[in-house]
Amino acid sequence: QVQLVESGGGLAQTGGSLRLSCAASGRTFRTYSMGWFRQAPGKEREFVASITWSVDTTNYADSVKGRFTISRDNTKNTMYLQMNSLKPEDTAVYYCAARILSPDYNYWGQGTQVTVSS
Repeated sequence: QVQLVESGGGLAQTGGSLRLSCAASGRTFRTYSMGWFRQAPGKEREFVASITWSVDTTNYADSVKGRFTISRDNTKNTMYLQMNSLKPEDTAVYYCAARILSPDYNYWGQGTQVTVSS
């Protein structure tokens, strides 16, 4: 069973920064493709960023390109999302997810709240 636990959310001001972490269980973490998603109140969950297991490919939503950076440390079974130049529209619950032997993300964390004040 894979478990994902996010941390690092909180309150930031416009233009500020936060770093989210996602700690994963499982001995084969390094084989997971992983991603970050977010869901704002009243909106559907949306893709934010993804990273392959080998760390050679990353993808970002247009809305966060140039501001957010996804990374992972396979020795620590942890994925990160560095969020800079935060905007009020970044306010959402952020979820980490893993894609294991599946074309879709099939494991999800519980989410961490990010609130950006104007």
